[in-house]
Amino acid sequence: MRTPSERTVEVNGRPCRVWEAGQGEKLGVLGGLVGFPRWSPFLDALAERRRVIVPSLPGFPGGLGHDALDDLPDWVSATLDLLEASGLDGADLVGISAGGALAAEVAAFSCATLRRLVLVSPLGLFDEGEPVTDVWAQRMPDVARVLVSRTERLAAELAAPPGADPLEWQIVMTRASEAAARIFWPTFDLGLHKRLHRITAPTLLLWGSDDRVVPGHSFKFAAALQAAQAASGHEAPALIRIQTKAGDGFGKPTAILIEEQADIWAFLVEVLKIPNPNFQLPIAG
Repeated sequence: MRTPSERTVEVNGRPCRVWEAGQGEKLGVLGGLVGFPRWSPFLDALAERRRVIVPSLPGFPGGLGHDALDDLPDWVSATLDLLEASGLDGADLVGISAGGALAAEVAAFSCATLRRLVLVSPLGLFDEGEPVTDVWAQRMPDVARVLVSRTERLAAELAAPPGADPLEWQIVMTRASEAAARIFWPTFDLGLHKRLHRITAPTLLLWGSDDRVVPGHSFKFAAALQAAQAASGHEAPALIRIQTKAGDGFGKPTAILIEEQADIWAFLVEVLKIPNPNFQLPIAG
């Protein structure tokens, strides 16, 4: 697995890490509820064919400054600043979970900022009939079962990177949890449904059928997005993929990563109308 280059940009005067690897067109990736503790096989696979740029959101691993962000406009503004400082203005963007919600908000608030959008188990909507699970109210033994369908892989995903002080790493992970709570607690409802009609970028939705954080929201999210776009006259291409026996995105096995990569590439090829594309899909491992 490749080692990404690392640089630092400033958002509201605070440092945020930016990883970069691969060559080709730019592809930004915003991480989930705990960000990206380490460079992952998922990111490595994307970097086989694209110049992958992974900026750390404030408060998540690699980023500071979440304590100055008090409401949704603050977070959207900070995300826009982060994307611009990272060189991702006008690029394709993948957002996962928490990063998916902010990616969708950025697409809604600033249509010109993104070219194409991939949302993996995005947060941001609310349904009283199937409320989002409050991950901060779970007992520690139950957290893994809420976040993943394969709990044995979660510990490795969240473990301290080589050379990191274990106590300092606990502070990093606690800070990430606090940052996520500042965005979503207590209901995860950002009012995104009011702005879905403003998302004009072609959008791919990826979801796990066993997602216990946002259960049953996959089809509702897709339906709400398409209905809002159709009503506004901005109907953009949208594709939804539901992965069975999968949770909220942590600890995915290689087979699922390969399938997910195939869908992302196929969607981008279809939207770009590339005739007879000729490339081999990378194998994540």
